Amino acid sequence: MEQPTYSGLRLAVVGPLPPPSGGMANQCQQLLGLLRAEGAEVELVRTNAPYQPEWAGSIPVLRAFFRLLPYLWALWRASGRCQVMHVLANSGWAWHLFAAPALWIARLRGAPVIVNYRGGEAEPFFAAAPRHVHRTLAAADALVVPSAFLDGVFRRFGFAPEIVPNIINLERFGVPRTRTADDAPHVVVTRNLEPIYDIPSVLAAFAAVRAALPAARLTVAGSGPELTRLQAMAADLGIAEAVTFAGRIDNAQIPALYAAADVMLNPSTVDNMPISILEAFASGVPVVSTDVGGVPFIAEDGRTALLVPARDPARMAEAMLRILRDRPLAERLAAAARDEVKQYAWPVVRQKWLAVYRRLARNR
Repeated sequence: MEQPTYSGLRLAVVGPLPPPSGGMANQCQQLLGLLRAEGAEVELVRTNAPYQPEWAGSIPVLRAFFRLLPYLWALWRASGRCQVMHVLANSGWAWHLFAAPALWIARLRGAPVIVNYRGGEAEPFFAAAPRHVHRTLAAADALVVPSAFLDGVFRRFGFAPEIVPNIINLERFGVPRTRTADDAPHVVVTRNLEPIYDIPSVLAAFAAVRAALPAARLTVAGSGPELTRLQAMAADLGIAEAVTFAGRIDNAQIPALYAAADVMLNPSTVDNMPISILEAFASGVPVVSTDVGGVPFIAEDGRTALLVPARDPARMAEAMLRILRDRPLAERLAAAARDEVKQYAWPVVRQKWLAVYRRLARNR
């Protein structure tokens, strides 16, 4: 039986692109490429387009107008041409500046709208949001979330989301593993240097790992405002020579980083469906993660990963040492995770998006 195709669909996707790399930007870029390869006609309305002229980006108040006005005009044009508008949405100012205007302009133009909501802070945002924010979301033709965690959050507010998971390109993470039994243990973290990712707990946990395994090394692949403080903390803990703050690594180089790792540590204090965990699963790297937010919905403690409480360096260190010292355990976790991540591959996810797009396109 021949599969339905995307051919003939006219879509407008509203979202960010790298740089900087990040979960939403990377997912947006990947989705655009896959949809176009499937034969869909896709117009991007970029929420983080470069400032024109470039100097406008250096003027705090003025730069908002230089980005917002072209953005609104692009939304108006795209919503008049597309059959369905797909809006990648998040909490906070991103909702008010980008998602809400996209939704209302599409409604004015008669374009069916998908709000594809992402981010682990949905519950506090909507709990504190004024009534008009809830009314705006209710105006969407479809609310799509990537995880059962966010599905539960929105149902508590009276919404009925559909679940379409994030996409992982399994072929991209098929880089051969470069680790051998004689290599120094290597822990990687692929989160930015921001408070919600709690890199201080990573350093404290790694200091304990280093005390037990003196050759161990840590790579933190991310950028952010806490760099200077974290470098000082690493020096105070006596681990500076074993810690590499690699900065923001280009998305194309991430598979090679995982291929050189023995453990991936996710220390976040707030999270929805971390792409970094799914990337590690696809790469065959054992995962230690905090058990916050949506993480337990994608990683099962003791089967596909080891989960620990947030802000608990002692438990983080204990879990990492279990993996680094017990190769059969590491191999069991990695094998189960590789099998688990298949549900996020495009051949599975494509059918889910196609069903949503076609249903809404009929309304136009």
